[in-house]
Amino acid sequence: MEAINEVHVSSPGLIVVDVAAADDETAFAFHTELAARWATTSVERTTRDPGQPGVRLRCYLDLRQPLNAPGQASTLR
Repeated sequence: MEAINEVHVSSPGLIVVDVAAADDETAFAFHTELAARWATTSVERTTRDPGQPGVRLRCYLDLRQPLNAPGQASTLR
């Protein structure tokens, strides 16, 4: 996976989430649960490390933007 840089966590409330899962389905299910609660980046694919079991997925979370309803970020005040 790529290194985490300062821009990814430039202010409080920003989180980088690295997921290791047995398969794509599990990784995407976990991301779906995160996205139902907080503003997250979208993900389209997982990565595999050669010689290692499972898959990896990275997404970025913004805890400053809780969701009011599934899939809708609230407006910041």
